[in-house]
Amino acid sequence: MILAWMGAALIGLSLGLLGSGGSILTVPVLVYLVGEETKLAITESLAIVGSISLFGMLPYARKGLVNWPRFAWFGVPGLLGTTLGASLSQHMTGSLQLTIFAVVMLLAAFMMFRPGAKEQPEPGHCSPGFTALQGLGVGLLTGVVGVGGGFLIIPALVLLGKLPMKYAVGTSLAIITLNSYSGFAKHVAQAQGPLHWPLILIFAAIGIAGSWLGSRLGQKVSNTALRKGFAAFLVVMGAYVLGMNAPKILHSPSVHQPAPTISSTMNR
Repeated sequence: MILAWMGAALIGLSLGLLGSGGSILTVPVLVYLVGEETKLAITESLAIVGSISLFGMLPYARKGLVNWPRFAWFGVPGLLGTTLGASLSQHMTGSLQLTIFAVVMLLAAFMMFRPGAKEQPEPGHCSPGFTALQGLGVGLLTGVVGVGGGFLIIPALVLLGKLPMKYAVGTSLAIITLNSYSGFAKHVAQAQGPLHWPLILIFAAIGIAGSWLGSRLGQKVSNTALRKGFAAFLVVMGAYVLGMNAPKILHSPSVHQPAPTISSTMNR
């Protein structure tokens, strides 16, 4: 379990530094290092990431780096999308959910790597209606794949919402908190088995400590470096998750068969 605890620390570090990456790491860590069943891991990850994001947001909020109007216009419509997505997820296998997850990660990385206009030091104007549509779309995906959605929120806020990266990180953490707890409530209502609360609490505690360190490091890194680092992170994790799950869909005899974990595969 030492590797799993190290993974929990990385989850918090990623959220504190990048405002994202928590669910991208949490689901694989719970599935491949702890041995949780995929759908159970997705539900537990929402509780873990929501708690870490809540505490990780506080240093940014104190420094005025959370854009609250953007949070409201993006986050509230996201609740509707999350509810719809969680309902749709009941008709998908765990492998299909993670494959969708990976494909969207790679698309987001491509968008972040593309050269664009120089970032503004302060938030630019963005239509409330356009922001609400972004939130609805990200919330839908959040519910489907069971993640906080930061890997999409950051590109949406930076590329479409005209927020500097450091504002996007703080605002993303606030939105992730809202999306994660909303998705968690929906998934718990549909859960097929008991949650492992001691595991959730330990992961959250370690992750909160990591997020505090990440927020401190983020103050010393430029917006451009954060943006490129975030894109590279998406490429690595997206490729890994896609490689682990796409073959299961292509060779699965039944779409209703649950995705095996690494631990169960090794025991064969």
